Amino acid sequence: MKPLVGIVLGSDSDLPLMKDAVKMLEKLNIPYEISISSAHRAPDKTAEYAKTAEGRGLKVIIAAAGLAAHLPGVIAAHTILPVIGVPVKSGALEGVDALYAIVQMPPGIPVASVAINGAKNAAILAAQIIATGSPEVVEKLHGLKAQLAGEVEAKDSRIKELGVENYLAGK
Repeated sequence: MKPLVGIVLGSDSDLPLMKDAVKMLEKLNIPYEISISSAHRAPDKTAEYAKTAEGRGLKVIIAAAGLAAHLPGVIAAHTILPVIGVPVKSGALEGVDALYAIVQMPPGIPVASVAINGAKNAAILAAQIIATGSPEVVEKLHGLKAQLAGEVEAKDSRIKELGVENYLAGK
Protein backbone atom coordinates (compact mmCIF):
# COMPACT_ATOMS: atom_id res chain seq x y z
CA MET A 1 0.00 0.00 0.00
CA LYS A 2 1.31 3.45 -0.91
CA PRO A 3 2.27 5.71 2.00
CA LEU A 4 -0.30 8.40 2.84
CA VAL A 5 1.72 10.13 5.56
CA GLY A 6 5.30 11.27 5.36
CA ILE A 7 7.23 11.57 8.60
CA VAL A 8 10.34 13.72 8.33
CA LEU A 9 12.90 13.97 11.10
CA GLY A 10 15.51 16.70 11.26
CA SER A 11 17.85 14.23 12.94
CA ASP A 12 17.93 10.60 14.01
CA SER A 13 17.89 11.91 17.59
CA ASP A 14 14.17 12.67 16.98
CA LEU A 15 13.37 9.02 16.29
CA PRO A 16 12.62 7.94 19.90
CA LEU A 17 9.98 10.68 20.09
CA MET A 18 8.56 10.12 16.60
CA LYS A 19 8.18 6.41 17.29
CA ASP A 20 4.91 7.43 18.99
CA ALA A 21 3.61 8.75 15.66
CA VAL A 22 4.73 5.60 13.89
CA LYS A 23 2.98 3.37 16.44
CA MET A 24 -0.26 5.38 16.18
CA LEU A 25 -0.28 5.28 12.36
CA GLU A 26 0.33 1.53 12.49
CA LYS A 27 -2.51 1.13 15.01
CA LEU A 28 -4.81 3.02 12.63
CA ASN A 29 -3.49 0.99 9.68
CA ILE A 30 -2.35 4.11 7.81
CA PRO A 31 0.68 3.55 5.60
CA TYR A 32 3.56 5.96 6.10
CA GLU A 33 7.11 6.61 5.02
CA ILE A 34 9.89 7.99 7.18
CA SER A 35 12.85 10.09 6.16
CA ILE A 36 15.69 11.95 7.83
CA SER A 37 16.37 15.32 6.28
CA SER A 38 17.44 18.72 7.50
CA ALA A 39 16.31 22.18 6.56
CA HIS A 40 19.85 23.43 7.29
CA ARG A 41 22.23 20.55 6.56
CA ALA A 42 20.39 19.11 3.54
CA PRO A 43 18.19 21.92 2.20
CA ASP A 44 18.07 20.60 -1.38
CA LYS A 45 17.05 17.12 -0.20
CA THR A 46 14.36 18.63 2.04
CA ALA A 47 12.96 20.78 -0.77
CA GLU A 48 12.94 17.84 -3.20
CA TYR A 49 11.15 15.65 -0.65
CA ALA A 50 8.43 18.27 -0.22
CA LYS A 51 8.10 19.05 -3.95
CA THR A 52 7.63 15.37 -4.85
CA ALA A 53 5.42 14.35 -1.89
CA GLU A 54 2.09 15.04 -3.58
CA GLY A 55 3.10 13.12 -6.70
CA ARG A 56 4.13 10.15 -4.56
CA GLY A 57 0.60 10.01 -3.13
CA LEU A 58 1.22 11.48 0.30
CA LYS A 59 -1.75 13.30 1.85
CA VAL A 60 -0.10 14.77 4.96
CA ILE A 61 3.45 15.40 6.17
CA ILE A 62 4.51 15.33 9.81
CA ALA A 63 7.82 17.09 10.49
CA ALA A 64 9.65 17.00 13.80
CA ALA A 65 12.04 19.78 14.68
CA GLY A 66 13.76 21.22 17.70
CA LEU A 67 15.49 24.50 18.47
CA ALA A 68 14.99 26.83 15.47
CA ALA A 69 12.50 24.31 14.06
CA HIS A 70 12.71 25.34 10.42
CA LEU A 71 11.98 21.90 8.95
CA PRO A 72 8.15 22.06 8.99
CA GLY A 73 8.13 25.54 7.46
CA VAL A 74 10.64 24.71 4.76
CA ILE A 75 8.58 21.66 3.82
CA ALA A 76 5.37 23.73 3.80
CA ALA A 77 7.03 26.28 1.52
CA HIS A 78 7.52 23.58 -1.13
CA THR A 79 4.18 21.71 -1.05
CA ILE A 80 0.44 22.28 -0.91
CA LEU A 81 -0.02 19.27 1.38
CA PRO A 82 -0.95 19.87 5.03
CA VAL A 83 2.17 19.93 7.21
CA ILE A 84 2.00 19.17 10.91
CA GLY A 85 4.96 20.32 12.99
CA VAL A 86 6.04 18.49 16.11
CA PRO A 87 8.14 20.76 18.32
CA VAL A 88 10.85 18.68 19.98
CA LYS A 89 11.70 19.34 23.61
CA SER A 90 15.36 20.32 23.50
CA GLY A 91 17.80 23.08 24.28
CA ALA A 92 17.72 25.76 26.93
CA LEU A 93 14.08 26.60 26.26
CA GLU A 94 12.96 22.94 26.34
CA GLY A 95 11.04 23.15 23.07
CA VAL A 96 9.25 26.45 23.55
CA ASP A 97 11.48 28.02 20.89
CA ALA A 98 10.57 25.19 18.49
CA LEU A 99 6.87 25.62 19.23
CA TYR A 100 7.04 29.35 18.50
CA ALA A 101 9.02 28.78 15.30
CA ILE A 102 6.45 26.30 14.03
CA VAL A 103 3.32 28.30 14.81
CA GLN A 104 4.68 31.69 13.73
CA MET A 105 4.76 31.02 9.99
CA PRO A 106 4.33 33.87 7.52
CA PRO A 107 1.00 34.34 5.70
CA GLY A 108 0.51 31.82 2.93
CA ILE A 109 2.71 29.11 4.43
CA PRO A 110 0.59 27.49 7.17
CA VAL A 111 1.94 24.77 9.41
CA ALA A 112 -0.28 23.05 11.95
CA SER A 113 1.35 22.40 15.30
CA VAL A 114 0.82 20.00 18.14
CA ALA A 115 2.18 20.25 21.66
CA ILE A 116 5.86 19.97 22.46
CA ASN A 117 6.73 16.26 21.97
CA GLY A 118 3.18 15.68 20.68
CA ALA A 119 4.06 13.01 18.10
CA LYS A 120 1.07 10.84 18.96
CA ASN A 121 -1.34 13.73 18.42
CA ALA A 122 0.40 14.60 15.15
CA ALA A 123 -0.41 11.10 13.88
CA ILE A 124 -4.02 11.37 15.05
CA LEU A 125 -4.38 14.78 13.36
CA ALA A 126 -2.91 13.34 10.16
CA ALA A 127 -5.43 10.50 10.37
CA GLN A 128 -8.28 12.98 10.86
CA ILE A 129 -7.19 14.86 7.75
CA ILE A 130 -7.04 11.61 5.76
CA ALA A 131 -10.43 10.57 7.17
CA THR A 132 -12.15 13.35 5.21
CA GLY A 133 -11.80 11.06 2.20
CA SER A 134 -11.59 7.61 3.77
CA PRO A 135 -14.50 5.81 5.46
CA GLU A 136 -12.05 3.15 6.70
CA VAL A 137 -10.02 5.73 8.59
CA VAL A 138 -13.22 7.31 9.94
CA GLU A 139 -14.13 3.94 11.44
CA LYS A 140 -10.66 3.48 12.96
CA LEU A 141 -10.81 6.94 14.54
CA HIS A 142 -14.24 6.27 16.04
CA GLY A 143 -12.77 3.10 17.53
CA LEU A 144 -9.81 5.04 18.94
CA LYS A 145 -12.11 7.62 20.55
CA ALA A 146 -14.22 4.84 22.07
CA GLN A 147 -11.08 3.20 23.45
CA LEU A 148 -9.94 6.46 25.02
CA ALA A 149 -13.36 6.96 26.63
CA GLY A 150 -13.25 3.40 27.95
CA GLU A 151 -9.87 4.00 29.54
CA VAL A 152 -11.23 7.07 31.36
CA GLU A 153 -14.26 5.12 32.58
CA ALA A 154 -12.00 2.33 33.90
CA LYS A 155 -9.85 4.83 35.79
CA ASP A 156 -12.95 6.55 37.20
CA SER A 157 -14.34 3.22 38.46
CA ARG A 158 -10.99 2.28 39.93
CA ILE A 159 -10.53 5.53 41.88
CA LYS A 160 -14.06 5.23 43.26
CA GLU A 161 -13.38 1.66 44.33
CA LEU A 162 -9.91 2.20 45.83
CA GLY A 163 -9.92 5.80 47.02
CA VAL A 164 -7.21 8.34 46.29
CA GLU A 165 -4.36 6.92 48.41
CA ASN A 166 -4.79 3.30 47.25
CA TYR A 167 -5.25 4.42 43.65
CA LEU A 168 -2.01 6.36 43.74
CA ALA A 169 -0.19 3.54 45.53
CA GLY A 170 -1.16 1.19 42.70
CA LYS A 171 0.28 3.46 39.98
